[in-house]
Amino acid sequence: MFEKFKVFETTVAGRPLVIETGKMAQLAGGSCMVRYGETNVLCTATMSDKPREGVDFFPLSVDFEEKLYSVGKIPGSFQRREGRASEKATLASRVIDRPIRPLFPKDMRNDVGVVATVMSVDPDCLPEIAAMWGVSVALSISSIPWDGPVSSVSLGLIDGQYIINPTAQQREISEMAVTVASTANLVAMIEASANEISNDVMFDGIMFAHEENKKIVEFINGIRQEIGEEKIDFPSNDPSSRLYEAVEAFAQESVEAALNTDDKRIRDERLKPIYEAVHNEFDEKFPEEVGKIDDCLYKLQKNIVRRRLLDEGKRVDGRGINDLRPLDAQIDLLSRVHGSGMFTRGQTQVLTVTTLGTARDAQLLDGIDQEEEKRYIHHYNFPSYSVGETKPARGPGRREIGHGALAEKALIPVIPPIEDFPYTIRLVSEVLSSNGSTSQGAICGSTLSLMAAGVPIKAPVAGISCGLVTQGDRFMTMVDIQGLEDFFGDMDFKVAGTHKGITAIQMDLKIHGLTPEIIKEALTKTYDARVYILDKVMLPVISEPRKELSKYAPKMLMTKIDIEKIGDVIGKQGKVIQKICADCSCKIDVEEDGTVFITALDINDAKRALELVETIAKDPEIGAVYKGIVTRLMQFGAFVEIAPGKEGLVHISKLDVKRVERVEDCVNVGDHVIVKVTEIDDQGRINLSRRDALIEIEGLVPENDSGAGAQSPGRDNRGRNNKRYSGQGGRGDNRR
Repeated sequence: MFEKFKVFETTVAGRPLVIETGKMAQLAGGSCMVRYGETNVLCTATMSDKPREGVDFFPLSVDFEEKLYSVGKIPGSFQRREGRASEKATLASRVIDRPIRPLFPKDMRNDVGVVATVMSVDPDCLPEIAAMWGVSVALSISSIPWDGPVSSVSLGLIDGQYIINPTAQQREISEMAVTVASTANLVAMIEASANEISNDVMFDGIMFAHEENKKIVEFINGIRQEIGEEKIDFPSNDPSSRLYEAVEAFAQESVEAALNTDDKRIRDERLKPIYEAVHNEFDEKFPEEVGKIDDCLYKLQKNIVRRRLLDEGKRVDGRGINDLRPLDAQIDLLSRVHGSGMFTRGQTQVLTVTTLGTARDAQLLDGIDQEEEKRYIHHYNFPSYSVGETKPARGPGRREIGHGALAEKALIPVIPPIEDFPYTIRLVSEVLSSNGSTSQGAICGSTLSLMAAGVPIKAPVAGISCGLVTQGDRFMTMVDIQGLEDFFGDMDFKVAGTHKGITAIQMDLKIHGLTPEIIKEALTKTYDARVYILDKVMLPVISEPRKELSKYAPKMLMTKIDIEKIGDVIGKQGKVIQKICADCSCKIDVEEDGTVFITALDINDAKRALELVETIAKDPEIGAVYKGIVTRLMQFGAFVEIAPGKEGLVHISKLDVKRVERVEDCVNVGDHVIVKVTEIDDQGRINLSRRDALIEIEGLVPENDSGAGAQSPGRDNRGRNNKRYSGQGGRGDNRR
């Protein structure tokens, strides 16, 4: 039954890599099962028989499918089945798509579908890396035209040492998480998050990963040579040279003039009559290629832009190669939000809004990795009006998810740990206008918004992109690319970071890969540009995070209690914690490890609740002073509750610094009083003294008499032992 079944084996990072072909999914164009450690991913690649009609792009779809059975989970949805791809699955699809797409023929219009189905997950062996290998094998051994293979590895940095495909434990302590994809000779894709890593360390790490990829590419090439099918021919969608030369001769001069502006709207308006004139001229002359006339005009614009850059060192908007567009930064644009910041670069404008929430606002995750919740969330929205178009809003697509994740990744290294800032943080970047590098604008706007909101970030972060045009061995890089240079160029190399170093990289290519020289130059140019943006544009607007949160933001305090005291804080049927919340106008979340989060709009309410919780969780100490509430009056004294469920007796002799004849002459039920713990007997009963607290806190001088105050602490005026009373929680206790 499985006559074509083959097994190919090698070792990567000390773990076995096994590729099985010829057993599963035999009707796909190419398929294989990848086994890396105990991670298993089924990868397939299939192409349609005929080109898709009416498209001017190569229709490639890449799907990374997470199956929760791979980690022994049942989906948490109502239907108990996998639904829409998670954000992490979408990001994994993009990471696979980016290095393989440039290797397909640009003039092919046949649909190609690539699917990587994760069937078993070993936490030490990332499934997205295994999927990249499997997709590369499936495409290589199929008849689909493709100029691969490629390989991908993840890279960590621990104690100054680079680690290929770090384990789950190693990833927890790694200074960076970098995914590098390579062909046999070139670096094809970089995706990185890093803890302020220097350019040199990052560059050396990329080259280290590239060398490992070369070995895996050689392994995949061996599989292709042994069982690979011959690549099929396909009908080219390129316009004929005769048509292109005619359009070029007719329109080149007018197109050059139209492109010579830094305003996207003006450029688009100038091009409209040119398109009409070209169609009027050539529709009847080339009736069989009418649909390709627009392709010729696109190619003409691309050639003009690239030729100016390579031959003249000029950009269409008149900037120098390393010049930035006009920049602007603002904060506090919205009245009642917790923080807002807007960053403008030329005609690209992004407004980011910060919202602070409680621990219960953290995002719950239902995926195949070990992360179960997320307290820092970044969302990116790209409405159609930002590019002057009108389209119905359909929710975030892969691009929006990817750009939001990149901005999130860039800022994670500077977000304060939960111990220092116990909030859930959500950022929303609204793209108001787009003409290139909106994801990097989102990073800059996010830094402004966070600092305006009072989030104590470790350092400000800025982002910038670097472009590329190549011709044979010639190349030129330019910083801060606008939309036209992104469309017609070969690279969008996005780098975010602080003054100290890199926090995130995302590299998109339209060519097969980059040489080390191009990578190094791009890192240098983006560093210089982001430092300029930080020093000259962002920090003059707000130099450090605000010390106070917005009056509309929740105020939060955090403490840690003994897990054995959690029940005391919550109380029977939640009565204790509910009463604290009601009395202090706050919300309280108690984690299983004893971490307690207290949230209120007024910081004083939060402080009162915190003191109550700590009083309940910590046994009262002799000498400690509390603010309590009088709950009962007796002939011999008053019972005072210092915390819900914790009550003590203030004997009449200890009610005041002066002689007290009757208890009700000094205090009444419901009064708030300060008291000091003077004794805790072996049965846990608490004796309190208002007299000692007044002397200690307010400096009052006691009267010198020997009246009712002569009785011994802990006994009533008839000499009987006092009894401990456990009552309901009082209002607003404060430990002093």
